[in-house]
Amino acid sequence: MKIITSIMTVMCMVLSLNAQTTGQLANYTVNADGGVTDALYKYAIGSMKDANQKASSLDSKNIEGSPYMTNDFKSTTVYFGDENLGNLYYRYNAYNEEVEIKQQNIDAEPIRSLSRDKKINFMVDGKKMAFKTFIDKNGNTKNGYLTLLKSGKFKLYKRLNTTFKEAKKAENTLVKSSPARFSQYTEYYIEIEGSNRIDHVELNNKKLLKLVGSEKEDSVKKFLKENNIKVKNENGLSKVIEFLNS
Repeated sequence: MKIITSIMTVMCMVLSLNAQTTGQLANYTVNADGGVTDALYKYAIGSMKDANQKASSLDSKNIEGSPYMTNDFKSTTVYFGDENLGNLYYRYNAYNEEVEIKQQNIDAEPIRSLSRDKKINFMVDGKKMAFKTFIDKNGNTKNGYLTLLKSGKFKLYKRLNTTFKEAKKAENTLVKSSPARFSQYTEYYIEIEGSNRIDHVELNNKKLLKLVGSEKEDSVKKFLKENNIKVKNENGLSKVIEFLNS
């Protein structure tokens, strides 16, 4: 009954959205496993207008690096909350904060955008990725896609951040010119139960201790010392989160 209710809810959303945008009602097909394929796809489609405008001035042929997590489309399972809604093919554009999607992984299939609905999440290498609001390292509130690495009272997220740097011409013969370039780096975020916020965490013991709060500081400090852990990478950070959730 719960699954049927969820399917009907999504279908109603789709019908409402479709009626507002086209004035017509579409036909929907249901998979043998209960997944509402057409409804999911139409509901999941967001607008790529802003992303296309942002990328229109970039000549990808002359740019080093890539804005994508992976350049190829990969299959993923999409969820609305905890309900499995079926499969799509996705490619994450970290520069545009855009998840590009296809129903079929063929060249002729048009590329759409996954709706930035925070209830929609999808699987990336066995981990859930979703659109979230978070506080970056500069204290700014931002929206973007985070991948959940560890769940519990202390949730650990990973974010692929991609920046773009314009090409720079050499001012003289003694200085080399530099091409336009996409640069990628990984950031980590922590969400503490009851805090209602997701904060950037640096790979540093002292800064991590400050973030977890005074109640946990002594026990975490002891754990780090006894296990000789230096939080310099994802593995060390994950061990601390596992300890906090134990």
